[in-house]
Amino acid sequence: MKKTLLLLLIILPFYISFAQTVKGTVVNDLDKPIPQVSIYLDGTTTATTSAADGSFSLNIPNSKNGVLVFQKENFDTYTVNVSEVLNKTLKVGLLKARNIEEVKIIPYTEATYKRYIGHFLNAFIGMDHENVKIKNQRTLKFAYDSENKILRVKAPQTLIIENKNLGYTIQYNLVEFVSEFDHQTTRFYGTSFFTVTNNNAKMKLNRMNAFDGSQVHFFRSVFAKKVESDGFIVNQITKFPNEKYPTPAELQKLNDYTTSLKSKQAILSIPSDISDIAGRKRTEPAYKIAITKMRIPETDYTKNTDGKLILDYDYMMQINFKKYFYEYKKGQFVKTKNPIVQTSYLHPDGETFEISSDGNTSNPGMLTNQGEFANNKIENLLPLDYELGD
Repeated sequence: MKKTLLLLLIILPFYISFAQTVKGTVVNDLDKPIPQVSIYLDGTTTATTSAADGSFSLNIPNSKNGVLVFQKENFDTYTVNVSEVLNKTLKVGLLKARNIEEVKIIPYTEATYKRYIGHFLNAFIGMDHENVKIKNQRTLKFAYDSENKILRVKAPQTLIIENKNLGYTIQYNLVEFVSEFDHQTTRFYGTSFFTVTNNNAKMKLNRMNAFDGSQVHFFRSVFAKKVESDGFIVNQITKFPNEKYPTPAELQKLNDYTTSLKSKQAILSIPSDISDIAGRKRTEPAYKIAITKMRIPETDYTKNTDGKLILDYDYMMQINFKKYFYEYKKGQFVKTKNPIVQTSYLHPDGETFEISSDGNTSNPGMLTNQGEFANNKIENLLPLDYELGD
């Protein structure tokens, strides 16, 4: 049974103000105030908490983009677009989180946790497990579907992540994490709030190098129509079926053979045709790719609709970035003389995504990326309100 969120949002009369604020009260289903609710602009350092009487007031930066999050342990999290509530007085009702019994085909087990925690940390955090740590890591729940080779991870509690390299503590509400091993893809998304814990020159340097050439940097450049001047080159990639990759009929034959092995006590030998299919599936990509159009302009892959900038492209995109790393010398941040070229890929896959001025996109968990952009994990995650040099 799918869990249903029942949340109340009542818009009270407008109040006159030139400041961009959101204020109101947070209550439960009995209309009683809920104190200490975390209220934050997703992915930023902008936040407040509700008072003893449930009241709150939050100043919003000069932007109508973003998502406002209301979050408290043991209550269902509520999110709303800032544009819908800006300069309004709200009454937000949160329901107690309910533990609904569900039919679970794949149990979350301790053995699965131990087997896949390393994969999860590499895919979610990155490779630096020493300086970037989840302080309540043991609250994570792991489930592995051995038949389809899919790993799912849930976080019943808000994850507290300490990033010593960038000088932040992140409260991360993990909504979904899924790794599909056969397709070698991982996707995750959630809401987050940043607190600055260290702001020395080393932290600032690390942040600058994390931002430069990142996916957020790219989409900010797209929004500002400064893609090439900011150092990005976008090429169109076309996929072609690989004739050497097994056909659907061959894959079904391989699957039928693998299934039949489960009922056998021993395997004397694998038929040569089955071995050939398995070998080609393992070594050959399903598609080959080629650059079919170079240096495409923003107008090729974006459109303006109702005042919104939309990523709308039917092809895979290759994004090359000539990166000059920052160094700290004699009290100043300077770029190195010799750059490296970083390559990333975006797969819109026929979907459209709204691009905001802060470099975020709508439904970020659905936009597949590869290459350098795929390395922008939590260890390199910056607040959406970050500006170069902060």
